Amino acid sequence: GLELSHCVGTNSLGPAGPWRLGGPCKMKRVRTVFKPEQLERLEQEFLKQQYMVGTERVDLAATLHLTETQVKVWFQNRRIKWRKQSMEQKAAKLSQFGVIQPASADSTGSKEHEEDTVDVEL
Repeated sequence: GLELSHCVGTNSLGPAGPWRLGGPCKMKRVRTVFKPEQLERLEQEFLKQQYMVGTERVDLAATLHLTETQVKVWFQNRRIKWRKQSMEQKAAKLSQFGVIQPASADSTGSKEHEEDTVDVEL
């Protein structure tokens, strides 16, 4: 399950949603703080493979005393970070060769934007 903090805001108005429990108390998921040893192991596994599924994910979660969902979400977020770093490195290489990249200030990584970029093997 998700860890929840209690009563984030005392005078919430509006329709009830899945994030609310009866009344003005709004629930919010608490961000997972990973221990350095957990992060080191997660990074090691990510270097081996960017996708962790099935029993491998279950075993890693058990070894690190995390939930399977926490491991799954960590890998999802790490892949996003890896793709962003790859795109930045590619843009830096292209700019060295005088190839102008489309402006991508603070892009959200949408499919529409990704189709506009030039994919060049270097």
